[in-house]
Amino acid sequence: SVLCQCNCCCPLFNRRPAVVSMREIVSIQAGQCGNQIGAKFWEVVSDEHGVDPTGTYHGDSDLQLERINVYYNEATGGRYVPRAVLMDLEPGTMDSVRSGPFGQIFRPDNFVFGQSGAGNNWAKGHYTEGAELIDAVLDVVRKEAEGCDCLQGFTLSHSLGGGTGSGMGTLLISKIREEYPDRVMCTFSVFPSPKVSDTVVEPYNCVLSVHQLVENSDESLLIDN
Repeated sequence: SVLCQCNCCCPLFNRRPAVVSMREIVSIQAGQCGNQIGAKFWEVVSDEHGVDPTGTYHGDSDLQLERINVYYNEATGGRYVPRAVLMDLEPGTMDSVRSGPFGQIFRPDNFVFGQSGAGNNWAKGHYTEGAELIDAVLDVVRKEAEGCDCLQGFTLSHSLGGGTGSGMGTLLISKIREEYPDRVMCTFSVFPSPKVSDTVVEPYNCVLSVHQLVENSDESLLIDN
């Protein structure tokens, strides 16, 4: 029998077989705080999906593989590689991630970092050092997005008190919003503590970032540090 293909409310439409599509997510980690949170996130998610630190599946349930492509790409040899982009304006954070428990699971080309750092300065991350590195980050984001069958959106882990996560992180989401206006942008944003401050400029970095989040993110989950 021929089934109705229009988006109407007729009984034929309701009889159409459901199409299950995989909705992939590209995860982005910016700055020291964002990468530390991201590293722990991948440890937890990998454990839930039965994936070991080498990317090999050792699970015991089909449910673990049912939605694994939301966060992972399947590489040669059946290995699972996180669909993650890791960026910072200094190399130290990347060295820490690489030497961590799941440091070898990431794609080496997806580590994008500078040498100078942002010095806890929002403007450096947004306008100078960060602006010089942003094209390299966007190239990796594009590559991951183009490898998806049905991209759902992006998540960004970052802090709002430093320079890279706040300045360069918000620069990145504004660029992604221009390029992918119909995809979901969700941020996990760590707010600085009002009582204890590492640097005196944390409130300024935070205020400048919140404006960008209001303009360019669909959903921001605020984490109180």
